[in-house]
Amino acid sequence: MMFSDTIADAVDNRKTFETAFELKHEKAVNCLTKDWNELTAFYKFPASQWGHLRTTNPIESMFATVKLRTKVTKGAGSGKAACAMAFKLMQEAEKRWRRIRGYEEIKNIISGVEYRDGIVVTEHSHREAVNS
Repeated sequence: MMFSDTIADAVDNRKTFETAFELKHEKAVNCLTKDWNELTAFYKFPASQWGHLRTTNPIESMFATVKLRTKVTKGAGSGKAACAMAFKLMQEAEKRWRRIRGYEEIKNIISGVEYRDGIVVTEHSHREAVNS
């Protein structure tokens, strides 16, 4: 579902999943249905950024460094020392970050440009969708 090209394809895949698994895995289907809007929110952003939006890896990588260091040092002592160590470790990790794919489109997002299925919605295509 999350790798579908359009939200309509994702909905079709969800319906297929629901049909196949609703009896055996009812809780999973209910969870998917309940959180559907949040799970598919990335379709409202540029397609070039979808990979970044669908992953938690940047957060996990950042805190893996901090976790590793605190294990090695057997804790950081005081709360202030722990915060200072975590801050400095994250500051160093930040130097190795890669730029987000499609970063040039961030200005569009901030200015309120609308995206549908990863593509900018133009006035012309918006009218077609309304008339359909």
